[in-house]
Amino acid sequence: MKKIALFIIFLAVVVSSCKDAITEYNPSGLTAEAVYTTPEGFESLVNAAYSYQRWWYGKEEAYNISEMGTDIWTSAAGDVFPDLSQYINLQGTNAPLSSEWTALYAGVNLCNAGINRIGDVNFTPVMKAQREAELRFLRAFYYWHIVETWGGVHFTLEETKGISTTANKTPVETFYKQIFEDLQFATKNLASTTTNYGRVTKPAAMAFLARMYLTRGMNAEANNMANSVLKGNFGYKLEANYADLWKMSNNQNKEILYAVNYSANLTLNDLYNSTTNVTGHGRGSNNGHLHFLMKYDNLPGMLRDITYGRPFNRYMPTRFLLDLYGPADARYEGSFMEVWLANSGTRPTGMKLGDTAVVATRKSLAKPAGALYTLVDRNAIYNTDGTAKNNLVYPTLTKHMDNTRSSANEAQSARDAYVIRLAEVYLIAAEAQMKLGKLDSAAINMNIVRTRAAKPGKQADMQIAASQVTLDFILDERAREFAGEQLRWFDLKRTGKLVERVKAHNPNATGIQSFHTTRPIPRAQLDAVTNRVEFAQNEGYQ
Repeated sequence: MKKIALFIIFLAVVVSSCKDAITEYNPSGLTAEAVYTTPEGFESLVNAAYSYQRWWYGKEEAYNISEMGTDIWTSAAGDVFPDLSQYINLQGTNAPLSSEWTALYAGVNLCNAGINRIGDVNFTPVMKAQREAELRFLRAFYYWHIVETWGGVHFTLEETKGISTTANKTPVETFYKQIFEDLQFATKNLASTTTNYGRVTKPAAMAFLARMYLTRGMNAEANNMANSVLKGNFGYKLEANYADLWKMSNNQNKEILYAVNYSANLTLNDLYNSTTNVTGHGRGSNNGHLHFLMKYDNLPGMLRDITYGRPFNRYMPTRFLLDLYGPADARYEGSFMEVWLANSGTRPTGMKLGDTAVVATRKSLAKPAGALYTLVDRNAIYNTDGTAKNNLVYPTLTKHMDNTRSSANEAQSARDAYVIRLAEVYLIAAEAQMKLGKLDSAAINMNIVRTRAAKPGKQADMQIAASQVTLDFILDERAREFAGEQLRWFDLKRTGKLVERVKAHNPNATGIQSFHTTRPIPRAQLDAVTNRVEFAQNEGYQ
């Protein structure tokens, strides 16, 4: 999967909304019907179907959709999409939503093409079942992102071969009926392991199916499926040290059930391929390392370097998020950085290279007399009501940083984007059990995750009792565990807590209203269809 071959010779991966078909020069004269009946040609289709995950995972556009506008992140000075972050005049002209709509439907279209053509391919029965299961997983995967983001929008199981000028509005239940059917097929037919990292496996599909059951309130099914993963002897385990999850040297580890992988050879990561480069601004690969970094390189004693990253200063944590981590919880230090060491030849007199140059902390601190470093404490970062006072300097999320980049200004990263970790499976089980009234079991599963999160010698302090297990506590726990991992907006929507918790904990997101639990359909889509009465904009948007 590190060398995804985009061998799309004839098949137009347009969605039903597109005005213009993709035109490709085909010197061989081969048709899709001929190419995709060969095992080699069909493999290229499957590889291309995987590639559209890279439009979402590790990309700025999707971070804005999936993490911003929640209770745990707010706009830093460099935020370029405040309509998503603060719900200020969010409309169908929003660029990230338009980009992701196009990419997700293109992925669905390739999956539909492959699923409907695989019967003509000269595969062994085992290989045929495996590849169809992969495509069915991917179709469910893409449709989940679509239906949760936009609600009951366009749905089809047929390949779009040309320009279509109509679209349908399909009930959410229809999407999920197909998602469950596809994932159940996938869990029955996928291999349990793969030598080709990045391909979906049986336990990964099972974990995703558990997430889908939880999303639809099918709590008994979610609990059973999550426990099937946890007890299935698939070889997965929690990393002993939370901080180790984010080391580039540990990029592929036993906690990761599924990841969207990126190559250390950056030329393989779609930077210059207009078919798969969602951004269009020269930042292929995983660019998550850019967006959560505070502006440090203009402060005394500091210059931009590989270690501290290239600060785009897009997103900053809410005060609420920083305060969620207790003193015994190692996930704060494993997720955030508060101290920057002097790395510049231009330094305050008396400050040496390697001395503390900047402290940006969630604590209330007074600067010691004679201290040379710059101190920005919680009272300098946040106003008393929690709104941002200083959105340039703040504790920085380190999960996505990459010290293996070739230069300080390199915008691409080879870091894989984690989609499903084993820790999530424990918390899926816990949430389902809580909703089933099995609070003791829920506490046991939560305590497994919390024990791993404990600082040395503090395991007992991290344990919770069954009486503490509530939906809000689970959401707090998921924030501590998964902050910045492209889950938060979906977690809040799934639990019906989006509006309530944003209003309570993100005072910068002043524009949120009840209809914001779905996003606006892209204006380009609406302008392209001829049946606009039937395919109208989502409620609340123009």
